[in-house]
Amino acid sequence: MIPNPEFTDAQSTDPRMTKLAEYAGRLGFEVVDIAGFLDSVDQQSQRQLSVLGRVQTSASEVMTANGAVRDALGRVTDITSRTLERVEGSVAFVRETGQKSQTVASWVKELAARMERVATSLEAVEDNNANIADIARQVNILAINAKIEAARAGDSGRGFGVVAEAINELSQKTARAAEGIEENIETLSSWVGRLREEASGVSNDASHVIESSVEADRALTEIAQGVQETHGATRVMEAEADKVQQAVEAFQPAFDEIGKSARGTADGIHVANTRVEKLIDTSETIFQTTVALGGASEDQGFISRVKEAAAQVSDLFTIGIKNGRISRADLFDRTYTPLAGTDPAQHMARFTGFTDEVLPAVQEAMLAFDPKVVFCVAIDPNGYLPTHNKKFSQPQGKDPAWNAANSRNRRMFNDRVGLKAGRNTEPFLLQVYRRDMGAGKFVMMKDLSAPIFVDGQHWGGLRLGYTF
Repeated sequence: MIPNPEFTDAQSTDPRMTKLAEYAGRLGFEVVDIAGFLDSVDQQSQRQLSVLGRVQTSASEVMTANGAVRDALGRVTDITSRTLERVEGSVAFVRETGQKSQTVASWVKELAARMERVATSLEAVEDNNANIADIARQVNILAINAKIEAARAGDSGRGFGVVAEAINELSQKTARAAEGIEENIETLSSWVGRLREEASGVSNDASHVIESSVEADRALTEIAQGVQETHGATRVMEAEADKVQQAVEAFQPAFDEIGKSARGTADGIHVANTRVEKLIDTSETIFQTTVALGGASEDQGFISRVKEAAAQVSDLFTIGIKNGRISRADLFDRTYTPLAGTDPAQHMARFTGFTDEVLPAVQEAMLAFDPKVVFCVAIDPNGYLPTHNKKFSQPQGKDPAWNAANSRNRRMFNDRVGLKAGRNTEPFLLQVYRRDMGAGKFVMMKDLSAPIFVDGQHWGGLRLGYTF
């Protein structure tokens, strides 16, 4: 509890109370240090729980996705299996067709060669027929001459004349037959010539068909091999997907157990942190009670000085209202307007301009009181700090970490220490805490505060921060 004000003005120093106050101060230091550690562990455990939750979610998503992959691979395997059967059938068909095409093409090429030989034979027949026609002409001439000689011989040559006439008729028939043969040979030669030309073209096409059939057979064979490899790969992938599924199913319960254990640990740390914070309150109450009951403390000078400074601020605020520099409504207004583009966020209140004018005289003087003093600021019950010491009131830059350490005015410090200092109405409140300096740096400090009253109305508190 907070000590009753009637004990704060003890007339004598009790050595036992002084010793108790010393122990209470040490206890407060250690408890706050432990609390800071537990708070860090608590935050870290909460982050780990969050990460673990995402991992568990990811594991479930992996199982779902892997199941979909397995289904897809199964379908692909079936498709490649059917495709392989069709391709192999097509390869066999094309190969058989190619073989037949090659046979036909070979026959066509042989036909072209035979037509060449037929053409050659026809040329020989034509030559022979020409010889026959020539012989027939010669025989005809001889028959005519024989008939002439038979006529000269008279009756004695009559028989020879009959023979000559018969020979003449035979030669004429032979000549006419040779002419008919010549015409037929010419017609046949013309046909054979056209057949030779066509056979030559068909032979070229047949050669192309043979080459194409060989290329088609090779291409289809490669396709079949590719489909076989794809089929084998999908079977391997399907087997690997089964392994992944088994592995995920195996570690999922482990993840659940880890998550359960981590949540239990986090809950325990959070409870311990809460209890330590209550222990801090208890240690602070013990210290204040011992001082109020007559115990001396190394902080006694700071206590007296901060109470005096808080009274000065109370007077400045009261005079400001009386002189019309600020209205009571504005001084006690709790509306905070964020300043755009600030990081960490800064705010303006209706009384910020007024405090910037009157507080530096008191706050800057407190910095020179003792080398241990780090800061002196006024804070309202909501943790709003309008005006800081000049060295901590630098204009913000682009680095949030630098801003956190050097631009601490017009900021909300609504942590445990800040709120207790702003809301305390007892003569003083001494707290030990880890001051966040930004960029992950903390400093163990004492926070001593005294309430600020304006015409009996509680405005906030004056905080004095100093090192051990």
